[in-house]
Amino acid sequence: MSNRRTFDVELDELKQDILRMASLVEQSIYKAMESLFTQDPLIAKEVITRDDIIDRLRYEIENNCIRLIATQQPMARDLRVIVTGIKILLNLERMGDHAVDIARAAMCVCGRMPSRPMDRIPEMARIVQQMVKDGLDAYVHGDVEKARAMCAMDDEVDDIYNLLFHDLISYMEDNPDTIPCVVYLLVVVRRLERLADRATNIGEDVVYLVTGEWEELN
Repeated sequence: MSNRRTFDVELDELKQDILRMASLVEQSIYKAMESLFTQDPLIAKEVITRDDIIDRLRYEIENNCIRLIATQQPMARDLRVIVTGIKILLNLERMGDHAVDIARAAMCVCGRMPSRPMDRIPEMARIVQQMVKDGLDAYVHGDVEKARAMCAMDDEVDDIYNLLFHDLISYMEDNPDTIPCVVYLLVVVRRLERLADRATNIGEDVVYLVTGEWEELN
């Protein structure tokens, strides 16, 4: 097998490894929100345990990226593939951390969560999860337009976050006995907002990978 062919195979394996890690992160985000909505501490613990696997995988793939740079001395688009891979890995790892924070908050929320401030959280979670999915699909297919469309959804997430933040603060002021619970809901919505930002970062990485130009999409 020629050196070029071997390198192409290694780059394809790198992409598959990144997608394998991305699948674990997507599952963690979904499970973290499920643990909140169902008030199931076992699901939350599963998310927390899974994070060790995500962290180990991140370092393994990152070391492989460094090895490819050192041994293959890639140029032009090949280098963009590896550099973009490293950046996506970092964002995925942080997404996993945000999912853990949500799971921990879910474990700490009281059994009787207030319903009114909660009503927008499922909608926010749905949009964020769609952003993550679309960002990874854009990466798989090198779809710049899908990456840009996904990043535009971040404005909607920010709008919901601002509404939820004010709703939750007002609710605590009117119902001081709920403060211990609602504080953890503030953590949840903040982490969802950060997940959307991380998805946007991935969208920007996709644009750079395909076009070779950095584009601010957030």
